[in-house]
Amino acid sequence: MELTGSRILLTGASGGLGQAIARRLARYGAHLTLTARNRPALDSLADETRGTVVEADLAKRSDVQKLVKIIGGFDVIIANAGVGGEAGGAELGVKVIDGALDVNLRAPMVLSGAFAQACIAAGRPGQIVLIGSLSGLAPTPDTCLYNATKFGLRGFGLSLRQDLEEHDVGVTMVEPGFIRDAGMFANGGINLPKGVRTKSPSDVAQAVEKAIRTNPAELFVAPSELRAVVTLATVAPGISEAIQRRVGTKQMRSGG
Repeated sequence: MELTGSRILLTGASGGLGQAIARRLARYGAHLTLTARNRPALDSLADETRGTVVEADLAKRSDVQKLVKIIGGFDVIIANAGVGGEAGGAELGVKVIDGALDVNLRAPMVLSGAFAQACIAAGRPGQIVLIGSLSGLAPTPDTCLYNATKFGLRGFGLSLRQDLEEHDVGVTMVEPGFIRDAGMFANGGINLPKGVRTKSPSDVAQAVEKAIRTNPAELFVAPSELRAVVTLATVAPGISEAIQRRVGTKQMRSGG
Protein backbone atom coordinates (compact mmCIF):
# COMPACT_ATOMS: atom_id res chain seq x y z
CA MET A 1 0.00 0.00 0.00
CA GLU A 2 1.20 3.50 -0.81
CA LEU A 3 1.92 5.63 2.25
CA THR A 4 1.50 9.06 0.71
CA GLY A 5 -2.03 10.22 1.38
CA SER A 6 -2.99 7.08 3.32
CA ARG A 7 -5.23 7.53 6.36
CA ILE A 8 -3.72 5.77 9.37
CA LEU A 9 -5.01 5.13 12.88
CA LEU A 10 -2.19 4.58 15.38
CA THR A 11 -2.92 3.42 18.93
CA GLY A 12 -0.41 3.91 21.73
CA ALA A 13 0.86 6.98 19.90
CA SER A 14 2.08 8.87 22.97
CA GLY A 15 4.74 6.29 23.94
CA GLY A 16 8.25 6.15 22.57
CA LEU A 17 7.56 3.48 19.96
CA GLY A 18 4.34 5.18 18.89
CA GLN A 19 6.10 8.51 18.46
CA ALA A 20 8.86 6.94 16.36
CA ILE A 21 6.26 5.23 14.15
CA ALA A 22 4.24 8.42 13.75
CA ARG A 23 7.23 10.53 12.80
CA ARG A 24 8.43 8.08 10.19
CA LEU A 25 5.03 7.66 8.53
CA ALA A 26 4.38 11.42 8.58
CA ARG A 27 7.60 11.96 6.62
CA TYR A 28 6.09 9.93 3.79
CA GLY A 29 2.90 11.99 3.70
CA ALA A 30 0.56 9.75 5.70
CA HIS A 31 -2.44 11.37 7.40
CA LEU A 32 -2.29 10.23 11.01
CA THR A 33 -4.95 9.93 13.67
CA LEU A 34 -3.15 9.50 16.97
CA THR A 35 -4.77 7.87 19.96
CA ALA A 36 -3.64 7.18 23.53
CA ARG A 37 -4.39 8.33 27.08
CA ASN A 38 -1.73 11.05 27.38
CA ARG A 39 -3.42 14.08 25.81
CA PRO A 40 -0.52 16.57 26.20
CA ALA A 41 1.91 14.15 24.52
CA LEU A 42 -0.62 13.47 21.76
CA ASP A 43 -1.18 17.17 21.12
CA SER A 44 2.57 17.78 20.88
CA LEU A 45 3.04 14.89 18.46
CA ALA A 46 0.04 15.98 16.39
CA ASP A 47 1.55 19.45 16.00
CA GLU A 48 4.80 17.88 14.82
CA THR A 49 3.22 15.38 12.41
CA ARG A 50 0.13 17.39 11.38
CA GLY A 51 -1.98 14.63 12.83
CA THR A 52 -5.39 14.44 14.46
CA VAL A 53 -5.89 13.46 18.09
CA VAL A 54 -8.51 11.11 19.52
CA GLU A 55 -7.95 10.58 23.23
CA ALA A 56 -8.82 7.00 24.23
CA ASP A 57 -8.04 4.52 26.99
CA LEU A 58 -8.18 1.02 25.51
CA ALA A 59 -8.79 -0.46 28.96
CA LYS A 60 -12.24 1.20 28.73
CA ARG A 61 -14.54 -0.63 26.37
CA SER A 62 -16.53 2.54 25.73
CA ASP A 63 -13.36 4.19 24.38
CA VAL A 64 -12.68 1.19 22.14
CA GLN A 65 -16.19 1.57 20.75
CA LYS A 66 -15.48 5.25 20.14
CA LEU A 67 -12.68 4.17 17.82
CA VAL A 68 -14.85 1.50 16.20
CA LYS A 69 -17.30 4.22 15.16
CA ILE A 70 -14.62 5.99 13.12
CA ILE A 71 -12.65 2.94 11.95
CA GLY A 72 -14.19 2.97 8.48
CA GLY A 73 -12.39 6.19 7.67
CA PHE A 74 -8.93 4.63 7.55
CA ASP A 75 -6.76 2.76 5.08
CA VAL A 76 -4.41 1.38 7.75
CA ILE A 77 -4.68 0.63 11.44
CA ILE A 78 -1.63 0.08 13.65
CA ALA A 79 -2.39 -1.60 16.98
CA ASN A 80 0.63 -0.47 18.94
CA ALA A 81 -0.81 0.20 22.42
CA GLY A 82 0.18 -2.26 25.11
CA VAL A 83 0.71 -2.71 28.82
CA GLY A 84 3.42 -4.77 30.48
CA GLY A 85 1.35 -6.82 32.87
CA GLU A 86 4.49 -8.30 34.39
CA ALA A 87 3.23 -10.62 37.08
CA GLY A 88 4.28 -14.04 38.24
CA GLY A 89 1.72 -16.79 38.61
CA ALA A 90 1.49 -16.17 42.35
CA GLU A 91 0.64 -12.49 41.82
CA LEU A 92 -2.17 -12.75 39.30
CA GLY A 93 -5.46 -11.11 40.19
CA VAL A 94 -8.63 -10.49 38.21
CA LYS A 95 -7.99 -6.75 37.85
CA VAL A 96 -4.49 -7.11 36.39
CA ILE A 97 -5.61 -9.97 34.14
CA ASP A 98 -8.56 -8.00 32.78
CA GLY A 99 -6.44 -4.89 32.20
CA ALA A 100 -3.79 -6.70 30.19
CA LEU A 101 -6.32 -8.69 28.17
CA ASP A 102 -8.38 -5.58 27.36
CA VAL A 103 -5.46 -3.49 26.12
CA ASN A 104 -3.11 -6.08 24.62
CA LEU A 105 -5.58 -8.50 23.09
CA ARG A 106 -9.25 -7.51 23.13
CA ALA A 107 -8.81 -3.97 21.78
CA PRO A 108 -6.63 -5.03 18.80
CA MET A 109 -9.07 -7.84 18.01
CA VAL A 110 -12.13 -5.58 18.15
CA LEU A 111 -10.51 -2.82 16.09
CA SER A 112 -9.12 -5.26 13.54
CA GLY A 113 -12.47 -6.96 13.11
CA ALA A 114 -14.36 -3.71 12.71
CA PHE A 115 -11.76 -2.36 10.29
CA ALA A 116 -11.82 -5.50 8.15
CA GLN A 117 -15.61 -5.43 7.98
CA ALA A 118 -15.55 -1.77 6.93
CA CYS A 119 -13.02 -2.46 4.17
CA ILE A 120 -14.96 -5.46 2.87
CA ALA A 121 -18.26 -3.56 2.90
CA ALA A 122 -16.67 -0.69 0.96
CA GLY A 123 -14.85 -3.01 -1.44
CA ARG A 124 -11.49 -1.39 -0.78
CA PRO A 125 -8.08 -2.67 0.36
CA GLY A 126 -6.69 -2.14 3.83
CA GLN A 127 -3.73 -3.00 6.02
CA ILE A 128 -3.67 -4.09 9.65
CA VAL A 129 -0.37 -3.91 11.55
CA LEU A 130 -0.26 -5.60 14.95
CA ILE A 131 2.69 -4.81 17.20
CA GLY A 132 3.49 -8.04 18.99
CA SER A 133 6.68 -9.10 20.73
CA LEU A 134 9.18 -11.92 20.84
CA SER A 135 7.37 -12.60 24.12
CA GLY A 136 4.64 -13.95 21.88
CA LEU A 137 6.97 -16.77 20.84
CA ALA A 138 9.20 -17.44 23.84
CA PRO A 139 8.01 -17.53 27.47
CA THR A 140 10.07 -16.02 30.28
CA PRO A 141 9.66 -16.05 34.07
CA ASP A 142 7.46 -13.46 35.79
CA THR A 143 5.78 -12.46 32.52
CA CYS A 144 3.10 -15.11 32.11
CA LEU A 145 0.33 -12.56 31.56
CA TYR A 146 2.29 -10.53 29.01
CA ASN A 147 3.36 -13.76 27.29
CA ALA A 148 -0.25 -14.92 27.17
CA THR A 149 -1.53 -11.74 25.53
CA LYS A 150 1.27 -11.63 22.97
CA PHE A 151 0.99 -15.35 22.17
CA GLY A 152 -2.73 -14.75 21.65
CA LEU A 153 -2.20 -11.67 19.50
CA ARG A 154 0.20 -13.54 17.23
CA GLY A 155 -2.20 -16.44 16.79
CA PHE A 156 -5.04 -14.05 16.07
CA GLY A 157 -3.06 -11.98 13.56
CA LEU A 158 -1.60 -14.85 11.56
CA SER A 159 -4.99 -16.56 11.36
CA LEU A 160 -6.85 -13.36 10.49
CA ARG A 161 -4.36 -12.78 7.68
CA GLN A 162 -5.48 -16.01 6.01
CA ASP A 163 -9.15 -15.16 6.49
CA LEU A 164 -8.80 -11.74 4.87
CA GLU A 165 -6.47 -12.59 1.99
CA GLU A 166 -9.30 -12.93 -0.54
CA HIS A 167 -10.65 -9.52 0.46
CA ASP A 168 -7.36 -7.63 -0.18
CA VAL A 169 -7.01 -6.69 3.48
CA GLY A 170 -3.50 -7.42 4.71
CA VAL A 171 -2.37 -8.32 8.24
CA THR A 172 1.23 -8.15 9.43
CA MET A 173 2.71 -9.00 12.80
CA VAL A 174 5.67 -6.81 13.83
CA GLU A 175 7.63 -8.59 16.59
CA PRO A 176 10.16 -6.42 18.49
CA GLY A 177 12.75 -7.92 20.78
CA PHE A 178 14.76 -5.81 23.21
CA ILE A 179 14.23 -2.18 22.13
CA ARG A 180 16.39 0.47 23.76
CA ASP A 181 15.14 3.92 24.79
CA ALA A 182 11.41 3.10 24.55
CA GLY A 183 8.84 0.40 25.15
CA MET A 184 8.39 -2.41 27.68
CA PHE A 185 12.04 -3.48 27.82
CA ALA A 186 13.45 0.04 28.20
CA ASN A 187 10.95 0.85 30.94
CA GLY A 188 11.29 -2.46 32.77
CA GLY A 189 14.74 -2.11 34.33
CA ILE A 190 16.02 -5.35 32.79
CA ASN A 191 19.76 -6.01 32.98
CA LEU A 192 20.85 -7.86 29.85
CA PRO A 193 23.97 -10.02 29.79
CA LYS A 194 27.03 -8.37 28.32
CA GLY A 195 27.10 -8.60 24.54
CA VAL A 196 23.35 -8.94 24.02
CA ARG A 197 22.39 -6.49 21.29
CA THR A 198 19.28 -4.32 21.15
CA LYS A 199 17.34 -2.51 18.44
CA SER A 200 16.05 1.07 18.38
CA PRO A 201 12.56 2.61 18.13
CA SER A 202 13.46 3.74 14.62
CA ASP A 203 14.04 0.08 13.69
CA VAL A 204 10.49 -0.72 14.80
CA ALA A 205 9.16 2.26 12.83
CA GLN A 206 11.02 1.05 9.73
CA ALA A 207 9.43 -2.39 10.13
CA VAL A 208 5.97 -0.82 10.38
CA GLU A 209 6.62 1.13 7.19
CA LYS A 210 7.66 -2.08 5.43
CA ALA A 211 4.57 -3.86 6.76
CA ILE A 212 2.29 -1.23 5.23
CA ARG A 213 4.11 -1.14 1.91
CA THR A 214 4.61 -4.88 1.32
CA ASN A 215 2.23 -6.84 3.63
CA PRO A 216 4.55 -9.63 4.86
CA ALA A 217 3.10 -12.08 7.36
CA GLU A 218 5.62 -11.28 10.09
CA LEU A 219 8.59 -8.99 10.68
CA PHE A 220 11.07 -9.49 13.50
CA VAL A 221 12.91 -6.51 14.97
CA ALA A 222 15.72 -8.31 16.74
CA PRO A 223 19.35 -9.33 16.08
CA SER A 224 19.99 -12.76 14.60
CA GLU A 225 21.32 -14.31 17.82
CA LEU A 226 18.13 -13.39 19.70
CA ARG A 227 16.05 -14.83 16.89
CA ALA A 228 17.96 -18.09 17.29
CA VAL A 229 17.25 -18.18 21.03
CA VAL A 230 13.55 -17.58 20.38
CA THR A 231 13.46 -20.34 17.77
CA LEU A 232 14.91 -22.75 20.34
CA ALA A 233 12.19 -21.73 22.81
CA THR A 234 9.45 -22.48 20.28
CA VAL A 235 10.70 -25.98 19.43
CA ALA A 236 12.23 -27.02 22.75
CA PRO A 237 10.64 -25.05 25.61
CA GLY A 238 12.06 -27.37 28.26
CA ILE A 239 15.62 -26.79 27.09
CA SER A 240 14.97 -23.05 26.85
CA GLU A 241 13.64 -23.04 30.42
CA ALA A 242 16.76 -24.82 31.67
CA ILE A 243 19.02 -22.34 29.89
CA GLN A 244 17.10 -19.37 31.28
CA ARG A 245 17.41 -20.80 34.76
CA ARG A 246 21.14 -21.29 34.29
CA VAL A 247 21.83 -17.77 33.03
CA GLY A 248 19.57 -16.19 35.66
CA THR A 249 16.84 -14.72 33.49
CA LYS A 250 14.57 -14.26 36.50
CA GLN A 251 17.24 -12.21 38.29
CA MET A 252 17.83 -10.08 35.20
CA ARG A 253 14.17 -9.14 35.07
CA SER A 254 14.10 -8.20 38.74
CA GLY A 255 17.26 -6.14 38.43
CA GLY A 256 19.16 -8.54 40.66
